[in-house]
Amino acid sequence: MSDNQPADLLGCYGNDEVKTPHLDKIAQDGVRFDNAYCVNAMCSPCRASVLTGLMPSQHGVHNWLDDTLMDRWPHNWSAVGEYQNFPTLLKQAGYATALIGKYHLGVPFEPQLAFDHWVTFPHGHTASFYDNEVIDQEKRYRFEGHTVDFFTDKTVDYIQDRKNKPEPFFAFVPFNGPYGHWPSIKGRAENEFAELYDNSPMSSIPREGLDTKVLDRFGMRITDGGGQIREQFKGPLLLPNNVDSLRNYFSQVSLIDYGVGKIKNALSEQGMLENTIVIYTADHGFSLGHNGIWGHGLATWPATTHRPSFNIPLIMSGGPVNQTNAVCDEMISQIDLFPTVLSLASIQAKASMTSSANDLSGYLAGKNQKWPEAVYMEQEETRAVRTKDWLYMKRFDGAAKYPLSDAFYDLKKDPHEKHNLIALETHDSIKLELNQKIDNFFSQYSTREYDLWSGGSAKSNVSMANFWRDAWGESWATEFG
Repeated sequence: MSDNQPADLLGCYGNDEVKTPHLDKIAQDGVRFDNAYCVNAMCSPCRASVLTGLMPSQHGVHNWLDDTLMDRWPHNWSAVGEYQNFPTLLKQAGYATALIGKYHLGVPFEPQLAFDHWVTFPHGHTASFYDNEVIDQEKRYRFEGHTVDFFTDKTVDYIQDRKNKPEPFFAFVPFNGPYGHWPSIKGRAENEFAELYDNSPMSSIPREGLDTKVLDRFGMRITDGGGQIREQFKGPLLLPNNVDSLRNYFSQVSLIDYGVGKIKNALSEQGMLENTIVIYTADHGFSLGHNGIWGHGLATWPATTHRPSFNIPLIMSGGPVNQTNAVCDEMISQIDLFPTVLSLASIQAKASMTSSANDLSGYLAGKNQKWPEAVYMEQEETRAVRTKDWLYMKRFDGAAKYPLSDAFYDLKKDPHEKHNLIALETHDSIKLELNQKIDNFFSQYSTREYDLWSGGSAKSNVSMANFWRDAWGESWATEFG
């Protein structure tokens, strides 16, 4: 799993500027899902949803978990520890389990979620790819090199150690790149792939002016921060059209690709590759200037659910994946990974609550599959439904000081989502239908405790606490205040 990467940033998805031969080979040997979407374009909610099969309004993680608030969290707290999660279910079924990479779902200093091999680092954000403190089982120390290389080599070590051991294994390897924020991608990259892009025109990335909603978000962050703002939050204003940082970002993708190649080579050398399912995805997508936005779903106010920030890579090969060079254009949600992984491991278990997740294992085996017509997304005050033809963004309207408007796009005529048709009378029946679909979906897949739209709270933090206090009163607070 990469950190902040849209599907467009892989060669196998049609980008002829980024160099990703090893990842492209996974797609060639298996299946590429073209319409895979995250449920929320922020790190922690997506990771929570993938591991549990639940929406943010069910598990309560609505935003990235701010580790500067860690002193408010319970001892050794995991944000999803109370729910069924597939690492724990795999462990209970006899699998050895390893997390080697970015966790960002609670206190990172001790193993969580039944992972018996634990290699991570203590941060959610990546200020630099170099000279980071790392947690390597019981040891903590500084690693001077690139953290993606560290996680790659630790995964190779783990695979080599698994040879001749009787139990199967599950390795979750969430790299902390390509990331896409300052200061980690400021200027020319220092990694060995930088030279691949030194003369690249970056023509696969649009050159657009800033969306005014980005300026609105930036102003609110300054106000909320008492006039101060972290450097990575300045990026949405300064990064669009910054070619040096774009090239840096592309080089981090190639570094991850190289790491995936090393991991697959280790599997091959140990005679494990044919019997191992390899899945590559991202926690969420990332806008690189698309629609006037740099970053994720919360880079604007109100939040948006445009395709680049939500469309994620999802490729699979090996084991029972009985297809080669296959392309699926059906609507896929990242929470589909929860039942799919369990089914591929022959484990019969359900999510802790009613889940909309769809088991993809039948399709992977070459069988007929029933597909949903839409995927649903939520970004605190914004909820959305996407079909192949339409995108509807619905905004919470219960905060009087913050009046918000919905958005609606005709994806057939406007695939880049440039023209908001919400104010026009055209397609009124479609708008009404999609609006109702959003309400129906979240009435089924939310809990009163964590449904922000019904007065519920959130775990650890939200992006705009004042917005929810305006709606629900000054006593409203997040779970750990």
